[in-house]
Amino acid sequence: MARVGKILRRTFLIGSAAIVGGVAFGAYYVSRPAANPLKPRDGEAALNPFVLIDQNGVTLIAPRAEMGQGVRTTWAALIAEELDVDLDQVTVLHGPAAAAYYNSALIGEGLPNKGYDITNFQHNLGEALGVLGRTLSLQVTGGSTSMKDGFERMRQAGASARETLKRAAANRLNLDPGELQTASGNVIAPNGDQIAYKDLARDAAALEPVDVPLRDPSQWRYLGKSMPRLDMVDKATGTAEFGLDVRLPGMKFASVRMSPRLGGAMIGFDDSAAKSMPGVEKIVDLGTGVAVIASNTWLANQAVEAIEIDWGEAPYPTDTDGIFATIATAFDDAPNSTMRDDGDVGTLPDGATEITAEYQVPYLAHATMEPMNATALYTGDALELWCGNQAPTLIRMRVAKTAGLDTEAVQIHTPYLGGGFGRRGELDFGDIATRVAMAMPGTPIQTAWSREEDMRHDYYRPGAMARMHGAIKDGTAVLIDGQVAAQSCTQQAVGRYTGLPAGGPDKVLVEGFFNQPYAVPNYRMRGHIADLSVPVGFWRSVGNSHNGFFHETFMDEMAHAAGRDPLDFRLELMKNEHAPSAGCLEAVRDMSGWTGATPDGIGRGVAFTYSFGTPVAQVIEVIDENGTIRINKAWIACDMGLALDPENVKAQMFGGMIYGLSAACYGQITFADGEVEQFNFPDYDALRMHTTPEVEVRVLETNRHMGGAGEPGTPPSMPALGNALFDLTGRRARSLPLNTEFNLLV
Repeated sequence: MARVGKILRRTFLIGSAAIVGGVAFGAYYVSRPAANPLKPRDGEAALNPFVLIDQNGVTLIAPRAEMGQGVRTTWAALIAEELDVDLDQVTVLHGPAAAAYYNSALIGEGLPNKGYDITNFQHNLGEALGVLGRTLSLQVTGGSTSMKDGFERMRQAGASARETLKRAAANRLNLDPGELQTASGNVIAPNGDQIAYKDLARDAAALEPVDVPLRDPSQWRYLGKSMPRLDMVDKATGTAEFGLDVRLPGMKFASVRMSPRLGGAMIGFDDSAAKSMPGVEKIVDLGTGVAVIASNTWLANQAVEAIEIDWGEAPYPTDTDGIFATIATAFDDAPNSTMRDDGDVGTLPDGATEITAEYQVPYLAHATMEPMNATALYTGDALELWCGNQAPTLIRMRVAKTAGLDTEAVQIHTPYLGGGFGRRGELDFGDIATRVAMAMPGTPIQTAWSREEDMRHDYYRPGAMARMHGAIKDGTAVLIDGQVAAQSCTQQAVGRYTGLPAGGPDKVLVEGFFNQPYAVPNYRMRGHIADLSVPVGFWRSVGNSHNGFFHETFMDEMAHAAGRDPLDFRLELMKNEHAPSAGCLEAVRDMSGWTGATPDGIGRGVAFTYSFGTPVAQVIEVIDENGTIRINKAWIACDMGLALDPENVKAQMFGGMIYGLSAACYGQITFADGEVEQFNFPDYDALRMHTTPEVEVRVLETNRHMGGAGEPGTPPSMPALGNALFDLTGRRARSLPLNTEFNLLV
């Protein structure tokens, strides 16, 4: 394995851009770093993976998937901050699939701690363990980790590049590097003469990269401020390339149809009608389904629907009631995890009042606006794949295995993602597209899922149930004992990614359940894994999405049973446990003008969830308009610790809340005869412009460590809305979606 700075002399191609005659800089501190994936020709050099400089200028590699969260812009700003280039001077690319682009923050997120009470030692341990992401090739966008992952690594890359370029200029000018300055992509001599970075690239290529201290935040030009999104113009003008926009010479189009009884067998099929349709090129037997290759996507869709298929039975109960009955049996077994067990929950404190409640939430689809798709070109000895994805290295390994190729023979191109939410961290769409392309070697084939096929063949957010037992005394909570039962996303995902079983306590199952910053003396939270084969996966905020609803609805029930204002009840339990969390509650109290009393026809609810290192509090207001309930206003406060782009954080909190409210109001996946009953958005609705509340967001920065932004806005939205509806109507929502019980505006 090459050490940092070792030159690898091969051609570097990324998408349609070739980096020629350039030098690449970066910094990552591991004893045996991954090979640099930027591979120039003879006489050229790549010192590290993140910054490229050639005769055309500066190219920044931001290898986290851009799915609307602004990651490319902020990662580019992290590098540019130290490199002394203007953002409008640089080109930003996603980068190839490579271990060097591993996510250094993911492993630390899995450590068995609450997060909000993490010590500096535990934090540093998590960062040290992050290097395992390289060993596992975890080039993954997920877990709201992108900024935590890139914060120091990208600034180090920019600083190293800047100082190495200064040395190259100093050698040329016969000056000391300390006499030189840098600005806007130039090295500046004491007499004012300037040398552009691109003109120093070849000289810098001969030098070892320089490691220097990072600048003090007081010198930042970009970070901590709001920046124009680098993808804004392309997306506004329709020129941004998503997976479905890929067009290659001679390309064909395919559509797939898999068993509607998920995981069920395909017994046989009759494709005679499809074969006779003009423009149909080939029918592909996928074993568990079929694909049609045709001259356009519409024809492929029509042809694949014309195939008569005999499907086998589903490997799970055939209807929703049967599935949830199976989930309920998980409570009878020993818990998979008990990640919080404080005090003695088996003994009711003297004089305390008991409270019990049971909750249930449905399976949910990811429902990305861009259906699953991938374009593959298989030549027999190589494979290229174009697809929006959240895990380039993992999907490369999977499709290489499918095609019987070495991973080095597979090239992954990652365009913009038309929504991810965890769905594009799966591997099925790349695997199927590869199998389709292998049926017609030498021809690029775009395999696209119809909306109906996409909706009915997801890796769903699992349905879940909770049983809560608590006690109040003297107006406060003195006991909480909770159990959650659901399928394990982690166990299924590990099996799909590696083919190996996953064991041990599942933290994801109970996240948002065991780690909430309430100082309750007797506090136990347990997770029970349901034995079902319905395909499930990571959905935006994962376990927090259902556990936030369970925990915060129960907290509201306890507050009302205690005769307390629900916001004050939470704040009293929180203020001495975690000050940043309490600060978020205080912020939404002040923003909303919360008084604890609402006039007739108006309801307000509050909820709080700590997730992904970020505490988030929300207040939601609903209005009764002649019997129809409209979500009127919402207030959000979060504490990022450090907000690298405050306006982008606000956008993420807003978007996360809307995603959660859509699920709370309308979202459910149900089953009949083993098949998913929802086909398209008329069956699986979302908030629209006229049903979206007026929103105010406040971003705080008192947390000790940087938190995530993409997912934490989702979990508190569901209980906040349910609690608001209780305030308005007096009816407590213990299950979702809410439109089954309340007359919500549609």
